[in-house]
Amino acid sequence: MKHIAVQQIVDKFDLEVVAGGTGLRRHIESDDIHRPGLEFTGYLEYFPQERIQILGRTEITYLHSLPLAERDLRIGQVVAREPPCFIITRGQQGLDFFSKHCDQRHIPLLRTTSKSTRFISLLSNFLERELAEEASIHGVCMNIFGVGVILRGVSGIGKSELALTLIERGHRLISDDIVIVKQIGPETLIGTHNVNNRELLHLRGIGFIDVTRLFGSGAFQDETHVDLEIQLIHWDDHVDTELLVLGSEAEDVEYLGVSIPQIDIPVRPGRDIASLVEVACKNWRLKLAGYDALKVYQERIWMTDSTSDSQKSNSNGAAQ
Repeated sequence: MKHIAVQQIVDKFDLEVVAGGTGLRRHIESDDIHRPGLEFTGYLEYFPQERIQILGRTEITYLHSLPLAERDLRIGQVVAREPPCFIITRGQQGLDFFSKHCDQRHIPLLRTTSKSTRFISLLSNFLERELAEEASIHGVCMNIFGVGVILRGVSGIGKSELALTLIERGHRLISDDIVIVKQIGPETLIGTHNVNNRELLHLRGIGFIDVTRLFGSGAFQDETHVDLEIQLIHWDDHVDTELLVLGSEAEDVEYLGVSIPQIDIPVRPGRDIASLVEVACKNWRLKLAGYDALKVYQERIWMTDSTSDSQKSNSNGAAQ
């Protein structure tokens, strides 16, 4: 099961370590967050101890209202369940009892000056991405006109060279060679890099280049929603000549149980593949808005055929 360390939360959000610093390597495996309320009244039967515990002004104010002995008891009972960590929002003070129990149990007690609602939103988004189910695939991921695209094809077909051309046209690289695809919702995928290949593009004969240093910070994006897959195939492998002329409905490809449309683009010398990829992305956006040029063409053919048949029928009737 995927997990991250509490230390990563501390580093990401610049949290203050109030107590329990020896437990910063503790694992976080759940992207859910809990605000303990009933637990501080003594009801612990359904306490979600696998979750990060957030204490805002309501919880801390309630604890301060308890008699000292009862406060020590209630905090001790909750800390004894050993969740990954506790995070106090709004920079609240008066945490001596909490500090004592967290130090004893090696449970990190952290503090932020952020408001509870805002911090929970930011933390949830971070955990959702870091702990999301993921898959590693071979290809190139780019953002083209706001469309997240995975370029795939056999080794040597020119994916990275195509990515270079698209970068020169103002589009953004996400990842080259290895693309990490994560599921962050029932129907939502994001594509990102594996850190090692961040901002790097590998070109045969040249080697690695840093796209941000060569083309500026706008040439790279850390992640993108994955909307479309474009499969580059050799021209001779595209044997259906009728579909080659007319085009066809995109098929679907599935990653982590989520389907996205896949378009095949045949590659041969002389074809402007970068322009075709740009048009494929624009056309996908048009289809998303409800306009399909192929269907319009088919409807026109149907109307032409219907008109022709009607004219023939009228002509035959007049002749008789």
